[in-house]
Amino acid sequence: MSVLVLGGTGFVGKNVCECLSEHQIAYNTLSRSTGVDLRCMDDFIYFLQQNPPAVIVNCAAHVGSLNYVTAQAADVILDNSKMILSIYEAIAKICPQTLMINPIANCAYPANADLFIEDHWLDGHLHPSVLSYGATRRFLWNISKCFAMQYGIRSISLMVPNMYGPYDSTDPNKAHALNALISKFVKAEKTGQTSIEIWGTGAAIREWLYAKDFGRVIVTILNNPKMIGLSEPVNIAQNFGLSVGELVDIIQEHFNYNGKIVFDETRPDGAPKKVMDDQRFKKVFRDFEFTPFSAGIHKTIAYYQQIWSDLLNT
Repeated sequence: MSVLVLGGTGFVGKNVCECLSEHQIAYNTLSRSTGVDLRCMDDFIYFLQQNPPAVIVNCAAHVGSLNYVTAQAADVILDNSKMILSIYEAIAKICPQTLMINPIANCAYPANADLFIEDHWLDGHLHPSVLSYGATRRFLWNISKCFAMQYGIRSISLMVPNMYGPYDSTDPNKAHALNALISKFVKAEKTGQTSIEIWGTGAAIREWLYAKDFGRVIVTILNNPKMIGLSEPVNIAQNFGLSVGELVDIIQEHFNYNGKIVFDETRPDGAPKKVMDDQRFKKVFRDFEFTPFSAGIHKTIAYYQQIWSDLLNT
């Protein structure tokens, strides 16, 4: 089986590729950093002609923090929409038998939902703070359905919560929220900062997925691509959330930081709660075990400690 990871040099893509390597699954990666701009269909067509894959794991996206996807809203929606159209049109022309696996961020769920349930993920408006990116996740779903109707392209939609883990950015404007928090604590401890600024009130509740667990879900599917239950969206879910304030307390326990924690309430919280129902997941992935949160936090801290040591010593 030939596997292509789009966005394989990014945060989620690197974690997927690491899991594929560990399970001895051969793969190619493709991203702008490897010389292919997925917004340009001709570039992607040329690549597919040389390397037609059996499976594509689509981790390519233009995304960032709540602040970023608001400030750069037009660029975010344009770039992601162009990529989605280019990817599916190229596949239709060259290799319509390819299986597409699309992670769909839970910002695509309705803003007013208290629990994110797959059958109701389109039943309401998006939260304004994630409109630019969330709209393209719904667009991705609709495009996949239309290309299935006309070209028979099979797509698997995996609804994912906020992710954390190694390989993310140190820029809080680009990093995922939990990674940004950990990076701030590591930097503050290493540089002797007297305070750490936390964006928002700390009240927003989020569910968290260790990014390598997503890679393990991908491996599970690759080992059994016809497994029952993947013809409809599936939450990669544990049905458990923590507030940002609680996360700060948990992270702080791993540091000897005595500075001041300042919540910048001028920054947006986003939707008040994002927790995903796990009933369908437990039926489809019966034996899957998630990485314990404490272990994931420990590994993420270790990653950022190494990254900041390298940055500060250069």
